[in-house]
Amino acid sequence: MDVEKVAHLARLSLAQEEKKNLEKQLSDILGFVEQLQEVNTDGVEPFLPEFEKTPMREDEAQKGFKQEQALMNAPHKDNGFFVVPRVVEY
Repeated sequence: MDVEKVAHLARLSLAQEEKKNLEKQLSDILGFVEQLQEVNTDGVEPFLPEFEKTPMREDEAQKGFKQEQALMNAPHKDNGFFVVPRVVEY
């Protein structure tokens, strides 16, 4: 498991000691997953719990904010839009 890559994807800045600890923890987790994959589940029915259904309601238009109100406390705005940090690299 490449801890550096996982940390980068999660946008984490880790100290060397934290990287060592995380590497061990991830290795342990993967070991447990491997053990689970070795369990013979032939003839075992999958457990699919039935969830309570969420009651549906009619969609109704709600009064919203005016643009000025929505942008009033935004730390960064430009030309009537929120400005946010880039999250996708290309």
